[in-house]
Amino acid sequence: MKLIDDIYVYEWTNYFDNNCNSYYIGGTVQALIDPGLSRYVPELISSMETDGIRREDIRYIINTHSHPDHFEGSMEFNDNSAVTIALHEREAAFLEETGALMYGWFGLDVPAVSINMILREGPITLGDETFDVILSPGHSPGSLSLYWPSKKALFSGDVIFDRNVGRTDFPGGDGATLKESIRKLSELDIDHLLPGHMGIVEGNEAVKDNFRFVIRNVFPYI
Repeated sequence: MKLIDDIYVYEWTNYFDNNCNSYYIGGTVQALIDPGLSRYVPELISSMETDGIRREDIRYIINTHSHPDHFEGSMEFNDNSAVTIALHEREAAFLEETGALMYGWFGLDVPAVSINMILREGPITLGDETFDVILSPGHSPGSLSLYWPSKKALFSGDVIFDRNVGRTDFPGGDGATLKESIRKLSELDIDHLLPGHMGIVEGNEAVKDNFRFVIRNVFPYI
């Protein structure tokens, strides 16, 4: 579904299996954010095709973190040397150690993903556009949020959702750290909050209200 110019939303709404929301940034960027589980990549590609986006139009895979429901599907693009697969440096290190345990818990093998772009906090240029990579740990040690200043859009992964937050009881999770990450993100000017699960939050005031709600009502339980 096209949200605004060059931002496409593929929300996961199946309550019978876990997977994540995926997003595609078009124009000169051509980036897929969080491909999800491998078994659902064909369904994702089919949904993208209805919006006129071909598999060949994907030049980057940006992973917000390495949990299976976000990251495993990246391996479906290993066979295409024209696709660059990105992960934050801290999360790449986490995946090589403790992070790999989660795959076994869900009956999955650790995916052999060819990560050929190591991300660090700061500005990054994709196509003709500049984004900010924001290290946002707490859900996992190397979770990142991707902010697009010109669109006032934040791809928040599993850091913050619509009136909720990502879990902190998985390996590498930490409640105090997650709170710090959310407070940092709340200072951004955001019109479109695009989380890894649940619905998107649209409108500057609605996004601010969502941060206030989470800080007031969810933080005491983290």
